[in-house]
Amino acid sequence: MAAFHPGFGDLPAEIPVFPLAGALLLPRGRLPLNIFEPRYLAMAEDALAAGRMFGMIQPEPGAPRGRTGPGLYRIGCLGRVSSFAETEDGRLLVTLTGVIRFRVAEELPPRRGYRRVRAEYGAFRADLDLAEPPAGIDREALLGALRPFFRARGIEANWEAVEQTSDPLLVLTLAMVCPFELREKQALLEAASPEERAAMLIALLQMGVHAAPAGGLPPDSRPS
Repeated sequence: MAAFHPGFGDLPAEIPVFPLAGALLLPRGRLPLNIFEPRYLAMAEDALAAGRMFGMIQPEPGAPRGRTGPGLYRIGCLGRVSSFAETEDGRLLVTLTGVIRFRVAEELPPRRGYRRVRAEYGAFRADLDLAEPPAGIDREALLGALRPFFRARGIEANWEAVEQTSDPLLVLTLAMVCPFELREKQALLEAASPEERAAMLIALLQMGVHAAPAGGLPPDSRPS
């Protein structure tokens, strides 16, 4: 087991969650967060004091609003704070590293204003495997879809670095950073395997060439 990488038995049963539309965290991925709202500063402080873990999850469009806020998708990703810094104006700049996906079993009463859930991890045990995933990605098709997508969206890329990135890391990074719609990001999160996620990513890139520019995260990409 790698340093700071929890075993299945070490995963917390109850976790804080950060509901953020358009923000995708995948296992092994790194998500930078700029935390400034008081309830989420409290969440981050509590996480730093107890295992450094909290979950990222997206609000579900059209889901009924509950007592604690907008309805949430049932699947999110647990992350571990791998680095953080405080700013002079009271913000926390956090890097959250994805550990394992989870299913929301139930929502718990809030604590210090932030939302909490009871998490189930059994269906995603394979996310903890640090071995390199087997080759099964059509790299030629992926790059063939990526170049016109970036051109259509006006995105500059370091293509030399892209070429040198391994297939699994390239799929993970693109899935997290490309400006897809909220439902599309959720579908990438829920993909059953790296190969399925790669195939879905290629399809989304191909469709995205003909769609209107997304211009980054959607307007409602703020904590809920």
